[in-house]
Amino acid sequence: MAPIRAVLSLRRAILIHRHSEAIVLSRKAFSTQTATPSQPPPPPAKTHFGNLKDEDRIFTNVYGLHDPYLKGALKRGDWYRTKDIVLKGTDWIVNEMKKSGLRGRGGAGFPSGLKWSFMPKVSDGRPSYLVVNADESEPGTCKDREIMRHDPHKLLEGCLIAGVGMRASAAYIYIRGEYVNERLNLEKARKEAYDAGLLGKNACGTGYDFELYIHYGAGAYICGEETALLESLEGKQGKPRLKPPFPANSGLYGCPTTVTNVETIAVAPTILRRGPEWFAGFGRKNNSGTKLFCVSGHVNKPCTVEEEMSIPLRELIERHCGGVRGGWDNLLAVIPGGSSVPLLPKSVCNDVLMDFDALKEAQSGLGTAAVMVMDKTTDVVDAIARLSYFYKHESCGQCTPCREGTGWLWMVMERMKIGDAKVEEIDMLQELTKQIEGHTICALGDAAAWPVQGLIRHFRPEMERRIRVRAERELLEAAAV
Repeated sequence: MAPIRAVLSLRRAILIHRHSEAIVLSRKAFSTQTATPSQPPPPPAKTHFGNLKDEDRIFTNVYGLHDPYLKGALKRGDWYRTKDIVLKGTDWIVNEMKKSGLRGRGGAGFPSGLKWSFMPKVSDGRPSYLVVNADESEPGTCKDREIMRHDPHKLLEGCLIAGVGMRASAAYIYIRGEYVNERLNLEKARKEAYDAGLLGKNACGTGYDFELYIHYGAGAYICGEETALLESLEGKQGKPRLKPPFPANSGLYGCPTTVTNVETIAVAPTILRRGPEWFAGFGRKNNSGTKLFCVSGHVNKPCTVEEEMSIPLRELIERHCGGVRGGWDNLLAVIPGGSSVPLLPKSVCNDVLMDFDALKEAQSGLGTAAVMVMDKTTDVVDAIARLSYFYKHESCGQCTPCREGTGWLWMVMERMKIGDAKVEEIDMLQELTKQIEGHTICALGDAAAWPVQGLIRHFRPEMERRIRVRAERELLEAAAV
């Protein structure tokens, strides 16, 4: 019995010892976890946007204070180690652009890196092309012209880098014909780039051949639509194509093509130099980067300014434009993204952020970030009627809903302007916009419908008041007779 008891005592001692060791180890582990956590807590979410620092601006000569040509561009960091970027290859360029979160700056806001990746990886014998949309015919928009006039080398370098990312052999810049000074500056910069060996055969000494051409438009708004632009480049009437096939499969001259905006291309070199994480650090999630905003209308200092995405609209106007004429309380409405997006009344403008998602939630859009400010002296119905005339005039006439509908919109809006209508016609006007929206080959029909929809959504009482006042006046005139 004694040996058995001795063995049991020994086992009990071993168990107690192991148990005490386990307690000590668990306490040590707990104290270690509480004192020095293995993973640091995530940084607090960014809640305020705007007040971009000068060192974070991409367009450092947007006001033309410095030399816009090659000598000045080199001082500002353009064409710096471009060869190294090109030699990193197509996949690296596209992946970095995807990481940056850059969305197209021409209005649609499609992810740029993803769009570039749609181009064929292996050629079937056809060349691939990059086409830059420099038409900029959207009323209120004046951002791309500042790039071409004062920072043209940013665009040219961006064309080379984006072209490599898309495996393109050439780029075509389709510039609005009325932009005379802009195209002259761009042509001079192009010649400088060719003379310095930055473009053309063996561009930047990389062994990559890349040609760049500049084509003048003839002033048609419809040529801002990518497939109408391609038709115009080919010498045809500027009328949108049916899709599919999409340009990435069959674009310019039936070859794979990517059509993109001036600003989208011009920011690419800086993103790749400073890193996609730097660019993605600005703005809200899915609304990354910096953006050129062009503010016009009833502000004290109209301007084009580069700011952080998601900046509050009110801060943008007050910080950079000296506020609304007559003070913020004198604000009536704002068109936040060019004439094709619905206007927003002051009640929405108080807090709305300037990015794709926030403005979509507010039933408008960022578009080209062309902010048009209207104070209380504005006849808002007349303003939208004028836009209706513009879209009626610029319709190419290819689609029946657009060809007929834009004319009807304008005629009804002309009557609404003076109250020569019945209240029930407001609902008929709304129905007319719905018959146009989404029923055309391109988005011009939508662009014609949305301003009127915004007017009805936010200013219907004003439309009804005009109709009522005119009816009362006509009754009084009839009674006097």
